[in-house]
Amino acid sequence: MGKSVVRKPFNWISGFQDFSGTSKDAFDPASHEVIGHNPDNGSEAVKSAVAATVEACHETMWAHDRELRARVLEQQVQAFGRNRDDFLEVPPLETGKIREEAALERDMIPSKLRNSGATALADSDRAVTSKPVGISLILGQAMGVAPVMAPRNSPAALAIRSLAAASAAGCTTVMNEAEDMPKGVINLFFQASPEGSAYLVASPEVPVVNFAGSKCTGRAISSNGAKHLKRFGMELGGKTPRIVLDDSKIYVPLPALEDALTFFDGQCGMTGSQLLMQNGGHGAVCNGLAEWPRTIGVGPAGHPSSDMGPLIDRANIERVDHAVQTAIAAEAKVVERGDPVKVGFHRNGAFFRPASLEVCDDILAIMQEETFGTVITIQWFSDEAEAIRPANDHELGLAASIRPRDLDGSRLSRRRSKQVWSGSTIGRGSATITKKAASSSPASAPE
Repeated sequence: MGKSVVRKPFNWISGFQDFSGTSKDAFDPASHEVIGHNPDNGSEAVKSAVAATVEACHETMWAHDRELRARVLEQQVQAFGRNRDDFLEVPPLETGKIREEAALERDMIPSKLRNSGATALADSDRAVTSKPVGISLILGQAMGVAPVMAPRNSPAALAIRSLAAASAAGCTTVMNEAEDMPKGVINLFFQASPEGSAYLVASPEVPVVNFAGSKCTGRAISSNGAKHLKRFGMELGGKTPRIVLDDSKIYVPLPALEDALTFFDGQCGMTGSQLLMQNGGHGAVCNGLAEWPRTIGVGPAGHPSSDMGPLIDRANIERVDHAVQTAIAAEAKVVERGDPVKVGFHRNGAFFRPASLEVCDDILAIMQEETFGTVITIQWFSDEAEAIRPANDHELGLAASIRPRDLDGSRLSRRRSKQVWSGSTIGRGSATITKKAASSSPASAPE
């Protein structure tokens, strides 16, 4: 497998390449070989970026010209299209994402840009109340500098999702520019340490921050930004329960459940890591989840025979393995232990074979915290009411799925999640999902 050409790293500040500062090595998680370098001058770069965005916000027509914003977003779609094929070279090499999944992330991007471009032209962000003594007018306006903190597991799609929305609203942001975009509207910087992000959170010139990542980091930046009453838009990972009822015929969807665990190598905020099974499927599930990890092709993400690539680095292998060890010590029953793969060409990489554990105690750490790796827990229930309690017994949940024979929407509203799939779940086939319902209502037993 060929390696990418190593280029001198730079940040993108006020419409120009900024080569100043030091750099840090970037590694292929499959081999631990150096594949390039990233800029590592977060503190200085972010100060320049914020200054550029503040200037663009106040000195250009960006926040006031809807047609300009829509035109720029369409130019970004066209620029992405010209480089579409090149995109598949980087994610497998740097994030461990197999090419099929990298293609899925890539193909999400144009629609996110186009949808936001359409909202830029929609003059609907206002409300008017008329009274005999006057008129109360509420306008939706750009807040100013809107930084985007993109996660490493899906950096392109999640960064573009937030960047496009901020651009459509007229915000300037620290996050390539289209030909009509005023200089400084978008700025991009990299960091190996948290100083740059900390500056964004602490700066009084930054009124709003968009963040996708862990619950721990989300809590920390919320606390640090409270001094300036900073607003946060957050997508935080949590547990993703998958409820499978007897009438769904588990023997058919097992491959889909397995796929949901290995999607993005388990490094996804919606990884289906908590399986709740009705008692009738016990034997089929345990046998299937015990045999399957031994047959899965674990290897370099760019290799055509790989079903699953490496985790992002060695430190995360140790973290995931420790989570499994801790659960077993707390009397979780091993269906398939899973382990770091250290033989042959895997010996230097960050490979972890999937693990399956039967768990009875909801308070175990592995039940309460996002594992962010290929580890699935299995719990059993007699009826739907019994399944709802453990499905909701977490501080935070980003998604959930339920697999009944029919798509009875009444069941979906009982899970406290951002989104709920019925009859499917996250995975490489997620583009074919037939029904998805948003829910913020608490779970309850059926009447």
